[in-house]
Amino acid sequence: MTIMLPAGTITIAGKTVSRLGFGTMRLTGPGIWDDPADRATAFSVLRQAVHTYGITHIDTADAYGPHTVEHLIHDALHPYPEHVLIATKVGLARPAPDTWVPHGHPVYLRACVEASLRRLGMDRLELCYLHRIDPQVPIADQIGTFQALKDEGKIGHIGLSKVTSEQIRTVTNDITVAAVQNVLNMSSDRHDPVLELCRDLSIPYVPYRPLDAGALARQGQIDAALNWLLHLGNHVAPIPSTSSPEHLRQLAAAVTGGRL
Repeated sequence: MTIMLPAGTITIAGKTVSRLGFGTMRLTGPGIWDDPADRATAFSVLRQAVHTYGITHIDTADAYGPHTVEHLIHDALHPYPEHVLIATKVGLARPAPDTWVPHGHPVYLRACVEASLRRLGMDRLELCYLHRIDPQVPIADQIGTFQALKDEGKIGHIGLSKVTSEQIRTVTNDITVAAVQNVLNMSSDRHDPVLELCRDLSIPYVPYRPLDAGALARQGQIDAALNWLLHLGNHVAPIPSTSSPEHLRQLAAAVTGGRL
């Protein structure tokens, strides 16, 4: 039986999805590197998120593994239900575990989008984020590549990740931004001016690391942390991540008042 989350819904990239999303970064090995220790469990967590708990916003990136999680999502959920949004991100190179390097060269970004399409088994990435703005490449070149891919039908909507208010204002002069991902949580990252800017611009705000990388891991902390975020505005859609079926149940319970 699928549980409809009382956290409500939000429209992201043209789809009405659950405000509680699911981040998939933890479905890898240590250092966000290589395969998970138990692939069957990772597979089960993905299916439970969608088919048991009604989470319809699944967030991933080509950098997770790298490539590991996009393959897992395909194997666990393809063919994707029409009401489910699979969002991915490109623009980070992964030379080693726990190492993340912005890489925004247009040729690289294009190759990454093409590869994500193949791994996910899609004709179009409904929502694709620029994972990081590369300070070594003109921002116009990075955003221009995304817009060209959108014009070609390979990207449906464009998102930004880890950006400042100034960068958002610069980018929105040229393109429509469908969503913004920044870190926000009630522990160590409580303030982000981008939150209010996104409200003003009617851009969904997708806080990553909402449980402060496990610092808010007990059930009471989870309840408080997720509900704190959800009450910051109807444009807020957190994406907590886990590799544990029990922790996934706790995430869902936090926004259902424990009624599972």
